[in-house]
Order: sequence, then C-alpha cells, then structure tokens
Amino acid sequence: MNVFTIELPLEGEYFTTVRLTTGGLCALVGFDPDSSEDFKVCVTESLLILKRNGFKKASVRFETGEALSCAVIGVGEPGEKEEGIEDEISYALLDALLGKVDFEKEKERVVKISFAA
Repeated sequence: MNVFTIELPLEGEYFTTVRLTTGGLCALVGFDPDSSEDFKVCVTESLLILKRNGFKKASVRFETGEALSCAVIGVGEPGEKEEGIEDEISYALLDALLGKVDFEKEKERVVKISFAA
C-alpha cells in the first residue's frame, strides 16, 4: 500500500489540481474512465462540504493498493459555517456514487469524509 497526501487551500483554483491528481491515481489502480470520473466528483464534493463547514484548508489522503481509498480532512480552526441545501445534495451524490461514505463530525460540523472504491 502507498500513501499520497495533498494539503491545499479550499479555493476553486486548487480543485483542478486535486482532480488531476485523483485521476492519475485512479489510472494507477486501474479504474475505468467512468469510475475515475465518479471518484473525482466524490473528492471534489468532499472538499466543497468542508469549505461550506467553514474550513479554509484541507488535507486529502489517498491510499493505493488493491483499492483506492480517500480521506478528506479539514485543516485548522473552522470559520463560519454556511447554511443551505448544498450539503444535502453533496451527501446524496456521494451516497449514490459510492454507497459507503463515513462522515466524522465535531460540534455539528463535518471535519472528515472517508470513502473507498
């Protein structure tokens, strides 16, 4: 098993870099193009959830082996949480694409999202 970690500001211009990295790791473990795209969407949605939960930075930790797993973790003290329906849509999308997603919360705030495919 190999571990690859990225820490980034939760700003839109960095999301493309994470998507490209995720796509490369998906290719490395042999995902087909559709599965790769689904995994990239899940990583991006997880980053957006953390951003809406007030985080300014996140760490994305990938583990490769027979499968690909990912943990998206809020870094630093979170700021103000955004209220809205967007998180519910993101949760539904992650559930539809992956089935099994773990959300870790502290004080009513998502701080970590983990999944594998």
